[in-house]
Amino acid sequence: MIRILSRHLLAGLLMGAALLLLSPGAANAIDTLAKQALVVDYDTGSVLFDKNADDQIHPASMTKLMTLYILFDQLKQGKLKLDDTFRVSQNAWGHGINDESNMFLPLDSTVRIEDLIRGIAIQSGNDACKVVAEGIAGSEEAFVKLMNKKAQEIGLLHSHFENSDGLESPGHMMTARDILTLAERVYADFPEYYHYFGEKEFTFNNIKQGNRNPLLYKDIGVDGLKTGHLTVSGFGLVASAKQGDRRIFMVAHGMTSMQSRSDEATKLIEWAFQSFQNVKLAKAGDQLEQAPVWYGQADAVALTVAKDLVVTLPADATGAVDYVQ
Repeated sequence: MIRILSRHLLAGLLMGAALLLLSPGAANAIDTLAKQALVVDYDTGSVLFDKNADDQIHPASMTKLMTLYILFDQLKQGKLKLDDTFRVSQNAWGHGINDESNMFLPLDSTVRIEDLIRGIAIQSGNDACKVVAEGIAGSEEAFVKLMNKKAQEIGLLHSHFENSDGLESPGHMMTARDILTLAERVYADFPEYYHYFGEKEFTFNNIKQGNRNPLLYKDIGVDGLKTGHLTVSGFGLVASAKQGDRRIFMVAHGMTSMQSRSDEATKLIEWAFQSFQNVKLAKAGDQLEQAPVWYGQADAVALTVAKDLVVTLPADATGAVDYVQ
């Protein structure tokens, strides 16, 4: 028998000592061409795959998740509304007349915030990021300070931002772990806005553009989030996928082509769903143990879990689950 100590169960039981007993089982091994990769089960927090996830990397357009996080936060607080508009400055417009990814915003026009969200989430518009940064903070420099402050608040301990769109800058760095954490926070903190990442196309200024996330066009449950590419760092992708009752988040970075990015990300997602399963150990309110009480009105109190207790196990793990003191 294999004994695995569950930190989730210990947290729920406080004083309890629970051991999970199950028959041997191991997930199928996998490797990837990605230089950095991380795959996590969202509900349990279990790390299913980790390859150099703490390396400092240039996040490219995956940076835009932080720009949108701050914008979503402003919307949720009621400081902004989807129908509010921001003006397109000369600085922001300048990023829409070169070969960068953009949504082709007209100079000196006013653009609805909801259109800017789609322009960033779907079209990866650098011009849209500049407009949002200036509209919220007055300048991109001031907005970057908000980005770095928010990064510390939400636990991105190895990230430093120098712009709103992810264009190459020497000190603009993240890790795959921080990118995944940011993606999870976008999903968890702003579910009302998450759907924008799954929209496959957007037309603005009479120009239709498709979503740059290739996984949205595959039948593997992906509903977000963001691609990125810089010559200095290669092709990257942060994605989330849901199959049945399970959701996973995945980052793959450092591939050498768009095709490799799509293939490697697909492989990791399919492996995560096929090689692991989530097992419910206890339902909310189940009594798992009795804790002795000294000098109290009762000799013992019941120890329960406030919510369903679920763990991620290899798909071929079998056998009954028991608790022992």
